[in-house]
Amino acid sequence: MARYRGPKSKIARKFGEAIFGDDKSFEKKNYPPGHHGNNRRRGKKSEYAIQLMEKQKAKYTYGILEKQFRNLFAEANRSKGVTGEVLLQLCESRLDNVVYRMGMSPSRRGARQLVSHRHVTVNGNLVNIPSYKLKPGDVVGVREKSKSVQAIISALEANSSVYEWITWNSDKLEGTYVAVPERIQIPENIKEQLIVELYSK
Repeated sequence: MARYRGPKSKIARKFGEAIFGDDKSFEKKNYPPGHHGNNRRRGKKSEYAIQLMEKQKAKYTYGILEKQFRNLFAEANRSKGVTGEVLLQLCESRLDNVVYRMGMSPSRRGARQLVSHRHVTVNGNLVNIPSYKLKPGDVVGVREKSKSVQAIISALEANSSVYEWITWNSDKLEGTYVAVPERIQIPENIKEQLIVELYSK
């Protein structure tokens, strides 16, 4: 499956926030990328441009390409809830995102790799599909043979994040996806209504 492999700092500067996590390069150059940097005059963005930027930010944040993201939107649009909120909930329920939230990796890109390389189990079964959709009550853990992998141990030791919809058992190296998060619980700075307006045109 294809995915974005380019420079992360450049993308973060484009959106004006460190969407990929801590980034020293972004902190040093907290202005849009480009030859003229901060001196370039930028006109007022159109409504379409603002909506498109928000969609691109969401896609880069969760590491999802256009076709997958459009399919998620279609699924959210068919649901009974608020479309934008359901869209983010679907993104949050992806296995690679939950692995990242549980602290097994410091980034979603790293979490995706852990899943792809068969280090992660769901309800005791190996799952190597990053986009696997979790349901409340699913138990996500580190595969027995992978519990000594230094990258996972280091990430868990450095992790201090706590999320209300996820529990973690450090002794068993497994956690439970307790519930679908409410919008207020999702910390990402994404204006999902703009994405809904863009796709609804």
